[in-house]
Amino acid sequence: MTESHRVHPGPAGAATCDADETFPSYEYTEILFPVPRLGAGLQLLGEYKGSGSRERKYLVRRGDGQVVQLSRLLYLVTEAVDGVRNTEAISHRVSGRFGREVSADNIEYLIEQKLEPLGVTVPFGQESDQVAGPTTDLLLVLKGHRVIFREQQVARIAKALAWLHRPPVVVLVLLAALCMDFWLFAVHGAMQPVLQVLEQPVLMLAVFVLIVASLVFHEFGHASACRYGGARPGSIGCGLFLIWPSMYTEVTDVYRIGRAGRLRTDLGGVYFNIVFVLGLACAYFLTGQPFFLAAIYLVHFEILEQLLPVVRLDGYYILGDLAGIPDLFGKIKPILRSMRPGRPVPPEVAALKRPARITVTIWVLIMVPLIAAELGYVLWNLPRLLITSLRSLAEQLGGTWFAFLEGQISAGLVGVVGSFMLICPLAGAAYLTVRLVGRLVRAAARATEGNTRLRLAIWGGVVAGAGALCAAWLSGMTPEVLPRQPPITPILQPGLPAKRPTAPAPAEARPSPTPPDSFVPAGPPSEAALPEPSADVSASGEALTASGSPSASPAPTTPKPTQASPTPSVSRTSASPSPSVSSSPGTPSPTQSGSPSPSETPSESPSSDEDP
Repeated sequence: MTESHRVHPGPAGAATCDADETFPSYEYTEILFPVPRLGAGLQLLGEYKGSGSRERKYLVRRGDGQVVQLSRLLYLVTEAVDGVRNTEAISHRVSGRFGREVSADNIEYLIEQKLEPLGVTVPFGQESDQVAGPTTDLLLVLKGHRVIFREQQVARIAKALAWLHRPPVVVLVLLAALCMDFWLFAVHGAMQPVLQVLEQPVLMLAVFVLIVASLVFHEFGHASACRYGGARPGSIGCGLFLIWPSMYTEVTDVYRIGRAGRLRTDLGGVYFNIVFVLGLACAYFLTGQPFFLAAIYLVHFEILEQLLPVVRLDGYYILGDLAGIPDLFGKIKPILRSMRPGRPVPPEVAALKRPARITVTIWVLIMVPLIAAELGYVLWNLPRLLITSLRSLAEQLGGTWFAFLEGQISAGLVGVVGSFMLICPLAGAAYLTVRLVGRLVRAAARATEGNTRLRLAIWGGVVAGAGALCAAWLSGMTPEVLPRQPPITPILQPGLPAKRPTAPAPAEARPSPTPPDSFVPAGPPSEAALPEPSADVSASGEALTASGSPSASPAPTTPKPTQASPTPSVSRTSASPSPSVSSSPGTPSPTQSGSPSPSETPSESPSSDEDP
């Protein structure tokens, strides 16, 4: 037995020793092994149960929130790193658990070549525990996180609401929701409350507040379901999805539980939307206010949107947990590469179980054409979309400003909401375009590195395609810009003229019909019976022309059939339309131009290629 100094991790991860502390060492006397350390904030989540991979996968969560999948051996090494054990001690611990001999050199290799690049362990020689690992640069991901409810607050509220996820309660809630929907859509009618709310700006603001409350309650549905399944929910906050404000709930700990618990957590938000709808229905029955029913109608659209597995909403995570794959978007490229004939299957795809591979393949075959078709549609209609959107935004901002100047506070606030709804898609589209173009340029540069001919061919194709698209825009091949149309819901666009129906002509100004049984002898018309060249009739019917009523004549005439003027004279303003009467010599009964010409009346029904 020899005396050796006790080894402690130094500030740089290297081994140091204290001269006043000794301990007997039976294995080594001179060789000092490095002591690895984990990155700051690293959490071990355990095995990913219900995984779609053939091999068992384990998850760790870095301090920056990025979740990393590890093999069983790498997870055992990470679990053994505690900042005190050196690589030899770690090798003994890992060998006993892994079932195979793993030497200290193997441990050092795994740490330096596998775990350090992933940002799991601190590089040897670095003093700080902060590490920067690779991140997934996703387009459709939440940015700018801001915490609203801290983890302790969420834990208390989630515990109080967890009873709502008990199976008998869930069954009762779903049955009550079905009965309520049948009453609303089949008996009472859902559109009438919405139309009543659209007439009152104050009620629209109340509906907006209720929708925001529904979003917050939605997030507590995820948190309470996570707590009910045995996991620990994190904070609730908000961020920007592209440019739209969105909310989120930190439920990373749910990966520790089984697939059923993850699916319950995924569906917990939609389930709480249904609970919120029942609460709104009770409020309506107690107060009789129609805006509660209007809010119920809009929450249904929120539920449908959440269930779409297109972007990273609830439907995306539901499909991912069903397949056992946490990142579906990361599988698009490997799945497409696996479809090339005569090429080997990528290892990312070969490692998937057959059901998971079929599920992801079907999702990719639906998503890729959908994204390509939507991108092509946007590019083909880009001029019309931009001009119409910018024109609508300018009119909306101007109308909102004048509403505030005239003291219409509620109408102005509704106009602010409408302006916000126009600005967000425009800003989001611009942001997504810049990100997407940058990605495509970088990908093309990497793919053609060292191949000048291929690079020139790609850039030539891009320039030719852009030129053809611009030629189509300028030549008028693409759809024309939509004409100005009055707002469907004027309350959302204050200050803009709303289309009003043309006032009918007064009874005095209408020609007196000739009874079918009467006989009028023919004869030359008298000068008194001839009408004036033209005369106008006001909408109120106070001014009448001589041709507006039958004229007395000693020599009666046989009137000719009344014919509409081929070019009616229209005098129409947004405030008070005033139809006019045009008459010509030889036409004793004037023709009322009560409807404007087709060129002056915008179409009421949208065209088939109108933007959604």
